Amino acid sequence: MKVLLINGSPHSKGSTFTALTSIENTLREESIDSEIYQIDPESVAPCRGCFACRKIGKCVIQDKVNDFVKYASEFDGFVIGSPVHYGSAWGGAIAFLDRAFFVNFSSGKRAFEHKPGAAIVCSRRSGSTATLDQLNKYFTITEMPIISGRYWNMVHGHNGEEIQKDAEGMQNLRILARNMAWHLKCKEAAEKSGIQPPQREEIVLTNFIR
Repeated sequence: MKVLLINGSPHSKGSTFTALTSIENTLREESIDSEIYQIDPESVAPCRGCFACRKIGKCVIQDKVNDFVKYASEFDGFVIGSPVHYGSAWGGAIAFLDRAFFVNFSSGKRAFEHKPGAAIVCSRRSGSTATLDQLNKYFTITEMPIISGRYWNMVHGHNGEEIQKDAEGMQNLRILARNMAWHLKCKEAAEKSGIQPPQREEIVLTNFIR
């Protein structure tokens, strides 16, 4: 079992990386492999709304988003981390994730469906809960169980060193990691006992105006 920890920050070794590293360490203690994936600041073009991915099975923009969706299929769970910028996630991460999740949906690749997901955010002061809500929507629209801790998944600090001084926040990240490990182990046990994923239905789209 392996979890992909997505660093949705333009800083590869900043606060978000520090938080994800804490989760990575706890997952390792639970015998769960993990890897930190850095969103490339050069791969942050927003979705054009062209719907070409429905026809060709990939995004027409030539960057790392298509490779990411293919790579994500190899993982069993996901943690998305982001700093708080103006009360929301880093804009580059949102542009990247919008396209990745839409390509996954439109192409039927199913890299994320039924796999557990969790969001964590880092902020100097506020805007954390709004950012968590924003990131969790990727999971709720993709049939992904959301993994929680014992509080909102946030840590506070201006840099990695300050983040580590947030004792309650760091503890919650460890709890989150253990909950992720427990869910993955339960899912593995269920599959071994013959429990199948939920039956798929053909998607029905209903427009509000006809």
